[in-house]
Amino acid sequence: MTHHIHTPSREEMDARLARFAALQPMTTAKDLAWVPQGAMDVVFARKIMPVMLDDGDKLFGRSAPIMGAAGTTMFISIMPPGQGPCLHSHTTTYETFMVLEGSIEYDIGEPLAHRYQLEKWDTLSVPPSIYRAFRNVGETDAVQLTVISGLVAGKDAVSMPQSVDDQLKREFGEKVADAFRKLVPIDPK
Repeated sequence: MTHHIHTPSREEMDARLARFAALQPMTTAKDLAWVPQGAMDVVFARKIMPVMLDDGDKLFGRSAPIMGAAGTTMFISIMPPGQGPCLHSHTTTYETFMVLEGSIEYDIGEPLAHRYQLEKWDTLSVPPSIYRAFRNVGETDAVQLTVISGLVAGKDAVSMPQSVDDQLKREFGEKVADAFRKLVPIDPK
């Protein structure tokens, strides 16, 4: 069986191009600009710059240079020393991490079952429905490429354990915790 091969227009290809120098922070950060940076640092890497977003993905914002990527989201994260997102799980997608700069430690499981320290160019792929957290354990900013794959019709859900909700309420108050609950549901104990 043969299939038709074609050459796309310049406009079609331009819509599939992302230049690093032109990447912008995720729009979710702008939507939550009223939330203290410390609370954002609990849930997200300090700076997330989407490269590709699936049309159904809203957690990482509403815009990226490449929109609609066959169930794939990809972004660059930059984390200062000691910073990184909390435990979370993706219900249907794989989350694959590649360290581009620095040293990042990954915790797997709740309670902690595995810990991996990755260095430049090391890659870790976490299957669906497994808690993971990570943080920069180096002395300079860490840079990571994250690819979330396997999204089917916008059906992936990201969730956090109750312990994260408790931390947000304790440190930042109910209003801040509620803002994150609207983005990332809390798993029952």
